[in-house]
Amino acid sequence: MFNFGQDIGIDLGTATIIAYVKGKGVVLREPSVVAVDSNTKEVLAVGQEARRMLGRTPGNIVATRPLREGVISDYTVTEKMLKYFINKVNGKTIFSPRTMICIPSRVTEVEKKAVIDAATQAGARKVFLIEEPIAAAIGAGIDIAKPCGNMVVDIGGGTTDIAVISLGGSVESTSLKVAGDKFDESIVKYIKKKHNMMIGERTAEDLKINIGCVYPKVQDLEMEIRGRDLTTGLPKNIVIHSSEMLEALIEPAMQIVDAVHSVLEKTPPELSADISDRGIYMTGGGCLIDGLDRLLQEKTGINVMIANDAVSCVALGTGKALDNLDNLDRK
Repeated sequence: MFNFGQDIGIDLGTATIIAYVKGKGVVLREPSVVAVDSNTKEVLAVGQEARRMLGRTPGNIVATRPLREGVISDYTVTEKMLKYFINKVNGKTIFSPRTMICIPSRVTEVEKKAVIDAATQAGARKVFLIEEPIAAAIGAGIDIAKPCGNMVVDIGGGTTDIAVISLGGSVESTSLKVAGDKFDESIVKYIKKKHNMMIGERTAEDLKINIGCVYPKVQDLEMEIRGRDLTTGLPKNIVIHSSEMLEALIEPAMQIVDAVHSVLEKTPPELSADISDRGIYMTGGGCLIDGLDRLLQEKTGINVMIANDAVSCVALGTGKALDNLDNLDRK
């Protein structure tokens, strides 16, 4: 059965791609990983299937993440990945879909053009862009059209976007390349330095999710991991505690806190007063690290709230913004 091209909202994340279809809600959530045959350049797997191959592929197969730090690092692979996801969501259609895509708040015109071109080549009829913090604010249920200040801290896989939003636009914003991936890197470096052992990205991510924290825990949790001993070159098992994770993760966490602080310093006083009353909203998968909200609250003295369904906030906001597509299209 053919259907007419639907409007699709895409959160083009460094770690995860989430797609929202008008009238249906979130219809797809897959890792932004692509497995490519390096000899033929043929795409072998996309999404969840490709993620399982990360760090486990033979020489001719490369499992890569074509988006790094919130922007396209491999154009061709991103285009193929978008094409796969748009086709998966859209099915057999007579018309190509209109697509709205999220981008970090501080991307260059060249980076914006790369996203538009990749989506157009992948089969989108028309491409609109929306800044991540604005989409996150809409997804968190904030009425951004009112003349009052709201602060959103969206921590994704590649970037953390911080913005003060009023009257539908961002008054002050910054985007820093410290987010989920940097937390994983910090864990890998810490284990290497302290335990003389090499672990992979996926093990680091499991540690972060299960026992990671950036604020002292009441109970010190532990988790057994396996990696390669750098002295003997042989596999080895060790037990890691959440107190060690605190040591590993506090530095990138404080970089995010400092960035929030610097945005608050530049915010007009009237909007600062609003933020002080209304609090800071945190969205994105990265904000779910244990204690990040308490750390930010302690350092700023402002109430911090984690949005419901923080991971999907940006995609939900993009989806709600699709309702205004007809107005944008006319413009």
